[in-house]
Amino acid sequence: MNIAGLQKTTLLDFPGRVACTVFLSGCNFRCPFCQNAEILDGSVSDVSEEEFFKFLNKRKGLLDGVCVSGGEPLVHADIADFIRKIKDLGYAVKLDTNGAFPEKLKALCGEGLVDFVAMDIKNSPERYAKTAGAEIDIGKIKESAAFLMSGEVGYEFRTTVAKQLHRPEDMLKIGQWLKGAKAYFLQNFRDSDAVPAKGLTPLSDAELEAYKRLLLPFIPNAKIRGES
Repeated sequence: MNIAGLQKTTLLDFPGRVACTVFLSGCNFRCPFCQNAEILDGSVSDVSEEEFFKFLNKRKGLLDGVCVSGGEPLVHADIADFIRKIKDLGYAVKLDTNGAFPEKLKALCGEGLVDFVAMDIKNSPERYAKTAGAEIDIGKIKESAAFLMSGEVGYEFRTTVAKQLHRPEDMLKIGQWLKGAKAYFLQNFRDSDAVPAKGLTPLSDAELEAYKRLLLPFIPNAKIRGES
């Protein structure tokens, strides 16, 4: 497994857990606002698997969760074996995914290897491919979302919004699509040198709040990431 990085402690990424986050190289999307663009081709391997599991062994009792992020973890053929090793050490696992691999997602959850899933919702279905920066099968994205909403595993949806990519009507369409979702977060775009597309800008606080208000009739639990 190519491990691009390890955040040794997070109190925010895994609801209700003190966790670490492991970033796996490789992704099938090329989102213009991605904060981890340098690891998308799958070649980055800054932490060995041996090092990672040695770290988890040492942190038993201090951490109780591991966030498996990327990139897109489900591009890896051996992802189930990797997560199984984490679970065998007694850790709960949160998976970050773009939802493009519903069969793998269902299999991992069905085997009890994943305790919580955070799925990125890139945009309204009609504008998904442009925002994902790649050819996509929107049917597979919808299948993953429907599976999570069935309640088999804890989950949240989240959308990173940028002025140039998201419109008010997109929020309405996302709300209609994910009506009744248990947890949905808007995250404002943050610019950095790592972001592949230049010229993207965040929304103002007022614009972000307006987007949330458009979602609330459909998803009463919709929130802006970071608000209480």
